[in-house]
Amino acid sequence: MAFLAVADVAAAADWNKARDLNTDERQVTTRYIIAYVNGHFQENISSGSYDDIRRKDLSFPVLAGLIVPTKPLADRNDSSRGYALSTDFAPIVRQYGSTGWLGRARKFMAGRATVAERLSQERSIPRVPIIIDSTRKLSFSPGPHNQLQKAVVEQFLPRYGFGAEILYLGDTEKRHAIYEKEKLLALGFPELPSGKLPDIVAFSTRRGWFYLIEAVHSSGPVSAERLLLLQELTKGCRYPVVYVTAFLTVEVFRKYAKQIAWETEVWIAEKPDHMIHYDGEKFLGPQTSV
Repeated sequence: MAFLAVADVAAAADWNKARDLNTDERQVTTRYIIAYVNGHFQENISSGSYDDIRRKDLSFPVLAGLIVPTKPLADRNDSSRGYALSTDFAPIVRQYGSTGWLGRARKFMAGRATVAERLSQERSIPRVPIIIDSTRKLSFSPGPHNQLQKAVVEQFLPRYGFGAEILYLGDTEKRHAIYEKEKLLALGFPELPSGKLPDIVAFSTRRGWFYLIEAVHSSGPVSAERLLLLQELTKGCRYPVVYVTAFLTVEVFRKYAKQIAWETEVWIAEKPDHMIHYDGEKFLGPQTSV
């Protein structure tokens, strides 16, 4: 309704007359939008809710470029700040409801990022195949924990593993699906009881790093206590170790966020192109590329 108020579309017959910034320099304030919506769409929005219009109703249309603020640098309390239908989008908006509109809209949007795509913040990360014994076919027993381990194998390690080889991978039913004990010992990784091992151990020859990954569904993040234990167990290892806690969703991560140890990493399967670094100066600096 806020969008319709900005474009001055009060009825289905008005689409072809949608007004933009070039139409008599039309721009409207949030107070005007409230009055328009109440008057044309039988709403009863409080006149004092003008800030909600800006923060809630206009935020996504502005982010999409469909609506443009006419004074983008104005103070938020500036009563003269206005909004207008984008002159780029206005021609396709005016054709809404006409024959073939959907095809024209799709053609118009070709090459333009949608709001969902912009918010997803996907990154172009080169993926490097991980190394698994070619004679072995991995299969996981059902359940969210093993589903997460599968995501670590298929999504995390190709993005961030630098060609890592999986040397240990646990399974809730099979005890361990992969256990390259001799390779681990040859690399100086200490022999540990299976109950002490994390869910996944991988090694990147390219970087000379071990990855110790805990796949967390209902317990077991790399907490401060768990980190100290793992550091003590691997203190004789001749290669540095990267400690990672993996989660399926942001919602699950939030439950354990306070438990995560500093100087460790977090990866979330539903946001696979990003990492959360529980570190300080090591990663402090401006983002120069995406």
